[in-house]
Amino acid sequence: MVACLMFEEFSTGYYLGRLYVEPYDGEQAAMRRDQHERINEQLYASGEGIERLDGPLVMKVDNHHLAVRGEAGIPEGTLALPEDLLDDTGVRNPPALKEVLLAKADRAAQLLRYQETMPGVGT
Repeated sequence: MVACLMFEEFSTGYYLGRLYVEPYDGEQAAMRRDQHERINEQLYASGEGIERLDGPLVMKVDNHHLAVRGEAGIPEGTLALPEDLLDDTGVRNPPALKEVLLAKADRAAQLLRYQETMPGVGT
């Protein structure tokens, strides 16, 4: 299933999409809350029982895996990055339309577990 028509099947571990990447004054990568919840529901929820839809999505921009949260006030189709992360992604003139990989549920869980066991290491 394609998540909100923003992402398409790419590989066994990722979906591929294009999002505008822009600066954000928050501390973590974020995207519009309602889009975040729809993607979370379609791609990360098991469909069994009551599930949280506010867990992070794991996206890869260039060589960086990022735990992405849902936040209010972010434009639709946008990945908002703190300035220090933005500098590392190769975006020179934000906002910029950029290819973004979205980790599938199993891969995302693996990356988030790795981050928990290795604090200070980005996902």
